[in-house]
Amino acid sequence: MKKVDVKSLLEAGVHFGHLTRKWDPNMAPYVYMERNGIHIINLYKTAAKIEEAATAMAKIASSGRKILFLATKKQAKDIVAQTASDLNMPYITERWPGGMLTNFVTIRKAVKKMSMIDRMKKDGTFNTLSKKERLQVDRLRTKLEKNLGSISEMTRLPAALFIVDIKREHIAVKEAQKLNIPIFAMVDTNSDPRQVDYVIPANDDASKSISKVLEYIASGVTEGLADRKAEADEGQTATAEAATEPVAVVKATKAKAPEVEAKEEE
Repeated sequence: MKKVDVKSLLEAGVHFGHLTRKWDPNMAPYVYMERNGIHIINLYKTAAKIEEAATAMAKIASSGRKILFLATKKQAKDIVAQTASDLNMPYITERWPGGMLTNFVTIRKAVKKMSMIDRMKKDGTFNTLSKKERLQVDRLRTKLEKNLGSISEMTRLPAALFIVDIKREHIAVKEAQKLNIPIFAMVDTNSDPRQVDYVIPANDDASKSISKVLEYIASGVTEGLADRKAEADEGQTATAEAATEPVAVVKATKAKAPEVEAKEEE
């Protein structure tokens, strides 16, 4: 796992909080000082919290469960989408579908509808529709892809959520809380950290800051995925060795058989 470098966090502007008049008093433990009317975040605490979150996410990844990444604000969308794609994790960067977690069955139905349209296009059924119907189906497919594309292969609820800006994604936060799904999040000085299980005090508005935090988080998840792969490979090796053992025993028995017979004759 990548060691968090406080200097790199400073260079990325992770320490810049919001205006002092907009702050949430519950963020006080993570505030270092006030400068020109802006709260400055204590980066040593940020570094410790990043490492704590990355370690916990590594354990989730090594267990084979999924972490859902969420960020719908403009400056975070592309960064989150790229990071989650590289990790082969689901993500949402468009509007959060209400009931995404609490009404997961309905969301799965929408995903199935998307799959059905894809099958129609493959088996030729789509071509039998009228021009108007094809246009309607295409529009529906595009809409579903935009909202649900990256979660189309998510067959069960995620093991955790990683959120950029809990104030903006408050609906997702409430749904996760209701289902006791752990929340990992970048929390700025204007938000309430009590809503999050793994708080990462950080500037959640600047793309450089978001990118830097996600870089460290991704290294933790990557380590977890690597551990899982190593365990799977070890399991396959052990199975293969166990499968060849009986064959070796049989061969050894056959090789010894003539000697036994010879002694009996003597």
